[in-house]
Amino acid sequence: MFNILVVDDDNNIRRLLTAVLTEAGYNIFPAEDGIKALEVMDRNYIDLAVVDIMMPRMNGYEFTQLLREQNNELPILMLTAKQLPEDRHKGFISGTDDYMTKPIDETEFLLRIKALLRRAKINSERKIVIRDVTLDYDSFTVSSAATGEKQVLPQKEFLLLYKLLSFPGKIFTRIQLMDEIWGADTDTGWETVTVHIGRLRKRFDSWNVFSLESVRGLGYRAVINK
Repeated sequence: MFNILVVDDDNNIRRLLTAVLTEAGYNIFPAEDGIKALEVMDRNYIDLAVVDIMMPRMNGYEFTQLLREQNNELPILMLTAKQLPEDRHKGFISGTDDYMTKPIDETEFLLRIKALLRRAKINSERKIVIRDVTLDYDSFTVSSAATGEKQVLPQKEFLLLYKLLSFPGKIFTRIQLMDEIWGADTDTGWETVTVHIGRLRKRFDSWNVFSLESVRGLGYRAVINK
């Protein structure tokens, strides 16, 4: 499930977007302005952000520009009542990937979300291909074309591996992985992440295409082997 950050100071708009995106199968993190959005991003991994422009404290332009200055390539869709060409130009100059005006067409909105995720290499087929290895999200399988081997993983193991290999080299904390895979309200301790990483290492130790590294004091990352 992909995590989408919805940033808008209008409670009704936030609730509407949350309902539309939840119905489409996304996991939603709401925030009322750019400052709150940054706080949400500090605690959670976000796949895409839907951002209003006119907000208190930190507006959509400022939020987007700050992320781009930090080399954060998070896909961003600006959603605003501002319809003048100069407003749209300013949005793209600040670094947004797409721009829609309110009121939204819900079908077009969801299509734009899918397009942005696809451009970010999180495509609608929900597959990751690394050389001869393919991870298929819909069947929870990992297969090797070179050896013909195919493994069907338990759901949590697959989701953990899929998340790490979606962003090779990126470090994820145990808390981020717990929130993403098990949910923020789970009673399971963070140690379960370590257990699942250990299982995955044993499963794929001989595959030599990727490895799962522990980063002391931080968490885990996937590495594509040379």
